[in-house]
Amino acid sequence: MKTSLRPQDKEGIEQLLHQLPRHLPRATYRLQFHADFNLDQGAQLAGYLQRLGISDVYASPILTARAGSPHGYDITDHSQINPDLGGNEAFKRFSDTLLRHQLGLILDVVPNHMGIGDLRNTWWSDVLENGPSSIYAHYFDIDWDPVRPQLRAKVLLPILGAQYGDVLDAGELQLRYAGGAFFLAYYEHLFPLDPCSYADLLGYKLDALISELGGDHVDVVELQSILTALSYLPAHTEVAPEKVLERNREKEVIKRRLANLYEQSESVQVALEATLAFYNGTPGQPESFDRLEQLIAGQPYRLAFWRVATEEINYRRFFDINDLAAIRVELPEVLQATHQLVFRLLAEGRATGLRIDHPDGLWRPPAYFHQLQASYLEYWAAATLKADGLEAGEEAADSAIFDHVAAWITQTLAQSEHEGVAWPLYVVAEKILSAGEDLPADWAVAGTTGYDFLNEVNGIFVDQAARKQLDRLYTDVAGVQPRFANLVNSKKKEIMLVSLASEINTLSHMLDRLTERNRHYRDFTLNSLTFIIREVIACLPVYRTYISGLDTVTPWDERYVEAAVREAKRRNPRTAETIFNFLCDTLLLRNLDSFAEDARPEVIRFVMKFQQISGPVMAKGVEDTTFYVYNRLVSLNEVGGHPENYGHSVEYMHKHAGHRSTRWPSSMLGSSTHDTKRGEDVRARINVLSEIPQEWRQIVSRWTRLNLRKKKTRDDTTMPSRNDEYLLYQTLVGAWPFANGATPDPEVYRGEALEGFRERIVQYMEKATREAKVHTSWVNPGADYDTAVRRFVEGVLDPRRSGRFLDSLAIFAERVAFFGFFNSLAQTLIKLTAPGVPDIYQGCELWNLSLVDPDNRRPVDYALRERLLDEIVTRYEAGEQASFAQELFEQITDGRIKLYLTYTVLQLRRARPELFVEAGYLPLAAAGDRADHVVAFARQSDAGELLTVVPRLPLRLANGDRLPPTGERWGETRLIVPHAVDGTHYRDLFTGATLTIATHDDHTGFWMRDVLAQFPVALLEQI
Repeated sequence: MKTSLRPQDKEGIEQLLHQLPRHLPRATYRLQFHADFNLDQGAQLAGYLQRLGISDVYASPILTARAGSPHGYDITDHSQINPDLGGNEAFKRFSDTLLRHQLGLILDVVPNHMGIGDLRNTWWSDVLENGPSSIYAHYFDIDWDPVRPQLRAKVLLPILGAQYGDVLDAGELQLRYAGGAFFLAYYEHLFPLDPCSYADLLGYKLDALISELGGDHVDVVELQSILTALSYLPAHTEVAPEKVLERNREKEVIKRRLANLYEQSESVQVALEATLAFYNGTPGQPESFDRLEQLIAGQPYRLAFWRVATEEINYRRFFDINDLAAIRVELPEVLQATHQLVFRLLAEGRATGLRIDHPDGLWRPPAYFHQLQASYLEYWAAATLKADGLEAGEEAADSAIFDHVAAWITQTLAQSEHEGVAWPLYVVAEKILSAGEDLPADWAVAGTTGYDFLNEVNGIFVDQAARKQLDRLYTDVAGVQPRFANLVNSKKKEIMLVSLASEINTLSHMLDRLTERNRHYRDFTLNSLTFIIREVIACLPVYRTYISGLDTVTPWDERYVEAAVREAKRRNPRTAETIFNFLCDTLLLRNLDSFAEDARPEVIRFVMKFQQISGPVMAKGVEDTTFYVYNRLVSLNEVGGHPENYGHSVEYMHKHAGHRSTRWPSSMLGSSTHDTKRGEDVRARINVLSEIPQEWRQIVSRWTRLNLRKKKTRDDTTMPSRNDEYLLYQTLVGAWPFANGATPDPEVYRGEALEGFRERIVQYMEKATREAKVHTSWVNPGADYDTAVRRFVEGVLDPRRSGRFLDSLAIFAERVAFFGFFNSLAQTLIKLTAPGVPDIYQGCELWNLSLVDPDNRRPVDYALRERLLDEIVTRYEAGEQASFAQELFEQITDGRIKLYLTYTVLQLRRARPELFVEAGYLPLAAAGDRADHVVAFARQSDAGELLTVVPRLPLRLANGDRLPPTGERWGETRLIVPHAVDGTHYRDLFTGATLTIATHDDHTGFWMRDVLAQFPVALLEQI
């Protein structure tokens, strides 16, 4: 774009902003990058993805992560592309390839935390070296003045495998020297020493050096000069800006001088080696480590046994992961430092949108999203002006850009409260919505990453009529289970008492200090405040609220906080209501005026810290604990799901799709992600079990008897538990990879392929049982239980020991898989045609029976997918839809039918975007005795109309027979298209068949037997 804009010209800047290109993805494809699948390998898929119909690659984090990271969410350096993925040069090749194929790039941004278990994180290393005096100290969410006074001005590092004293006496902590600096080593971990403490080390052999070389020797003089410089170095407790800068500058000078001296002087080398040997002590002689202990005590960190983290850790973490430290992205300098590369890639057009990881962990999520949009505009405008021949760095240009961008953001935000807004930058938030919750209206985003959609759609494939039967079966199998709400409450409390105890302790001490300053509240004890904080968080029905001041308290916040307090009161009738009312009023800032004016900012800070903590408690208590304990029908145990509801009605799905169409039309639609508990095709199969509760009961009973001898008994307790065994059986049915559409061949599932499947299930069950935290856990592994579970899984999947079980499993899984295929095709078509931007998780264009991470990061056979796509493109372009669709249907087990469906719809989205973007959403009903098996809706725009028609509950539709949901299975059921006119023609994009609207018994539409005559789903385009 070439213009004559002046950067200080208001009209010119506004014109520039109006010319801002807005990119809306048509369909995204998620790629999981790691060392074994790098950016160059990703670039090789560009042609395949473009032909498939994808518009944007949706990448896992690509910035520098911990070395060897399998997922990329432990970023250590935001300024570089991950060298494990090929680094900056590989990214340029990757980006150039995407641009040549006209593919966009959605970047996965991690603003909440950084990986700190790697020296690649120079910020964290600087914090450990310099404590509060580090120039990066305020980048991290560290409490430098914690409750425990011994930790003042220190960071607690829960890294040791045993008690500190035992580790020290064993000689496992060793001093090392490298490049002018000293480090404390613990196996592969290196911790920098405070340069002020170098004086003890460098002075230890000073007298010996003087005796050897003489007091006027140049090396001795230089060493004494370095010691003098160290004596003037500001302490690590200094926080005055000028002292921080002085320390940061001078310590590096001192290191360079020491490095030079060490390289030039053999005597100094010998002296330092002797010093290190002395300090490193001798195992078996505890007193030999006293000097090292004294040295370590003076560092800005405290090494500790990893188990103490739950109670005393004083930096905020990502959930309870010690190696992931939270950062303060709410500070402008931190936002710029962590997002500068991302903004540059966006401004250059090498990235086209962002996915924001875990925004609920941020201090003020709404403000963060507004900052993203504003910063993107500033970077884009500056880059455009620079490309236009203007100096973007001029003060006038910067001022004009900032002023007018800020005004634009304010105006757009006002609009967003009343209508959906097309923000300049496409951003989706990984926000988990609870029941009845909507995405906050003031978030400057296009929508969520799709967990809400996933659960809305998945729920319609569960037969709600069988709920009582599945309830009875679950009780008979696993014993009487607590109500789901009670289980969630108890598990959230468990998390707060164990994994996140330090965060709760910090909260309660904050509140205790506040109550001490108010005579009306000072009689609330610390213990009682801690108790009610736990109780209210445990009862909070949403992940968090978003209050940051009196003007931000919404009716939504009041609704959920009040509900939590009411429920906490109900559960604690012996606790005085006064303290609950106090916490409620505090969380909603109703009593803010009751505090002294100088205390009010601290009250707001307490509320915001409370909000930051409630989200991780919900995630760990529900997603990562309850969902592995409550195993009634595990296809419902999905991120953002509500298994207590036992599925959803079709009307429920339509309601939310309609809302998404008007309020969040560009929200991402997911069905499998890197975080889902099981893949979409596994869920589709397990849902079938809800249609055959009696048959499933009989099967479970038989399998239990067949496998009883493979269980281990200890203290009258069998291992694995019946509950875990029930989870295993559902998992085996859902993930069984040997369903081939024919009578099961034992040779197929008794060969080498079974060994790989067996190991996958072993690993899955270990993760599931440890996440459940009932008989074992990651923190306290139960060796006996873990071993018993492993041996049980290995035993039931061993053909030599479990032939009868495997034969039964194969026959039953084959039957379930047959109907699961139709569930999967149905949910895929809904995803590809419903309001929003469909996302395909890597490999899921064919059948994909992956389980939870890391199982879903297994290598994808792209050579196979490319070969199959070539065949589909050839047949499709030759106009062979009818015969090809029939062939794919008959060979449904090979997965080509799912790829064909995906390709067909994505081609339509590419050719006719107006049928999807901003098109209306109209639910369609059916009439007849099988009407409840129909899911249909219309997408309408001035350009035309599409009708999506899919079946649900296919096994019940077939009356239990192994028959597809096509043709005469539908009897006299009609699809009602009430707005259509008799004689209007529609063409099925999958088969090429033409259907004509007609009225019968006052119902205008089609016979379902005609709509799904030869193919299990239909997409009808008005012609």
